[in-house]
Amino acid sequence: MTTFAQLGLAPEILRALVAKGYENPTPIQAQAIPAAMQGRDILGAAQTGTGKTAGFALPLLHRLLSSKAQLVRQRAPRALVLTPTRELAAQVEESFRTYGAYTGLASTVIFGGVGMGNQITALRQGVDIIIATPGRLLDHMQQRTVDLSKIDTLILDEADRMLDMGFLPSIKRVLAALPKQNRHTMLFSATFAPEIRELAKQFLRDPIEVQVAPQNCTTALVEHRMHPVDLDQKKDLLIDLLAKDSRIQSLIFTRTKHGADKLVKSLEVIGFKAAAIHGNKSQGARTRALADFKSGKVTHLVATDIAARGLDIKELPVVYNYDLPMIAEDYVHRIGRTGRAGSNGVAISLVAPEDHGLLRDIRNLTRRDLVLEPVAGFASTGKPIFTKPQMRQARGPRGHGGASTGQAPRSGAGAGAPRPVGATRPGSAGPGGFNRNRQGGAGGRASAGAGGRTGGGQRRSGS
Repeated sequence: MTTFAQLGLAPEILRALVAKGYENPTPIQAQAIPAAMQGRDILGAAQTGTGKTAGFALPLLHRLLSSKAQLVRQRAPRALVLTPTRELAAQVEESFRTYGAYTGLASTVIFGGVGMGNQITALRQGVDIIIATPGRLLDHMQQRTVDLSKIDTLILDEADRMLDMGFLPSIKRVLAALPKQNRHTMLFSATFAPEIRELAKQFLRDPIEVQVAPQNCTTALVEHRMHPVDLDQKKDLLIDLLAKDSRIQSLIFTRTKHGADKLVKSLEVIGFKAAAIHGNKSQGARTRALADFKSGKVTHLVATDIAARGLDIKELPVVYNYDLPMIAEDYVHRIGRTGRAGSNGVAISLVAPEDHGLLRDIRNLTRRDLVLEPVAGFASTGKPIFTKPQMRQARGPRGHGGASTGQAPRSGAGAGAPRPVGATRPGSAGPGGFNRNRQGGAGGRASAGAGGRTGGGQRRSGS
């Protein structure tokens, strides 16, 4: 089995990996790191939880560290990482800080929902790497508070999600401001969907393709349970399921922001410790909710699909689909929060008669025989209802006949297997979730808390 030492990474990076107990690369890392170290553009298909972040962070740190230009720090950054959400941006920056703990390289995270003051200060002091969401980065570009003239490495993380969220025009505006000469570009997505390949044609040069799993597969470590229930009994069924062991943490997905807030209030009235995370929440509220969930202060985190990707939550045993997602691919991303790093997980979906069209799409996409299992006292009495929007969804380009995404299986991540870098360790908060004093000043709180602590301010590895 290949080790990180055999990949030729710089000693300073290997030291950080050893400190975290990482020895062997995951399949996506084993493919991506050598190619990236050679300067090849990369088109990668990998799910969250496969160690994808380290697949681009480690070779980027190695190249920056090896560059003579870094012997004297420049004010202008050399690398840019674009991500679709604030939470993912904070986690990616935390990973860079962890892996680069002994390199002296500096990074900063830039996203909306917080003031720009700390971000401007960090940029003026000089950083090597910027991790940003497209919207806030454009704000800095318009105010001329960021210098992108020296960017020679660009990484588009979860590019398919950015396209889904309508960021393509923003991405094009950012890329138009970057140097094109000798730029090294890496694009990572859940799959090689047609729109992703089209994006790659525009921005990548002769890329090498790396892929670690077939499309649309769900990890075998997740048990799928589908419970039929009438709409007016859905909340009572959820409460009944949660009450069977109120100590077990769960991530609960709703379709709307209002629905998430309403469900949290209902759970709190009964005595459950719950919090909501969605797009209408301020960044501070989202950061606190996620930090409280990771620390165990909150038992049930209710979320819209903003939390479906990128969140590195420690050993999450259960994911609930209180509402089935309108897009079948989002089911795979949602349940990908559990059954990670060799741990088993359970995905429980509450299926109303109105949802049978959505369930059919999920079955077709995942190619699984997802059987409805009634719960005593809550079995649905209604017949399946197929509304026109649902029928359009079933036939549309993002239904079972169109582009698709999936959760990659964790090869070699079973019991007794070496713990791969970038994969969440049972009982840990993922990369960066460790005590600063115990790690030679390289660490900090888990990424969500760190993002809220600085508001996108500078973090210098090893300082």
